[in-house]
Amino acid sequence: MGYPEKLLAEDETVVEHLHPHWITLVPATAWFLVICVFVGIGLGNLPDGATHNAVMIIIIVVALGLFGYLVLRPLITWRSSHYVFTTHRVLIRRGIARHTGRDISLQRISDVSFTQSLLDRIVRAGSVTIESAGEHGQETLHNLPNSSQQQQLLNQLIERDSDRRNGRINPQA
Repeated sequence: MGYPEKLLAEDETVVEHLHPHWITLVPATAWFLVICVFVGIGLGNLPDGATHNAVMIIIIVVALGLFGYLVLRPLITWRSSHYVFTTHRVLIRRGIARHTGRDISLQRISDVSFTQSLLDRIVRAGSVTIESAGEHGQETLHNLPNSSQQQQLLNQLIERDSDRRNGRINPQA
């Protein structure tokens, strides 16, 4: 699904629409497996007698609570985090209940850098830091897929935006 066109200016187009890298979901997947194993063990060893149903309900309620917090919450956070690069700006949107957003005009960006750990290099992820003139200064996009390529793309977009603003190229090119 593309980014909503109603949020874009008339001559603005989406160049890249990203979510954090899938590696951010690995802990949630591990927790899912751990919860399943312990629920299986717990339900397989239920006591006989009057406490059978009560213990089963407790196990299920605790498992659902842990599932919501340790599995669903990271999944929803991942899905609701958007990094959108357009021909005019960088749009950052995060969250569902507490929605936060930031728009950084390409002309205000003074530096774009990326960092990668060894694991990041293996899975082709990393962090991109955008420095901009203004009150908030720096924005870091953590676990960005192909961070080195995204850094280069942002630098190209900044150059094209500068050329467009100075009338050196056709804005439709």
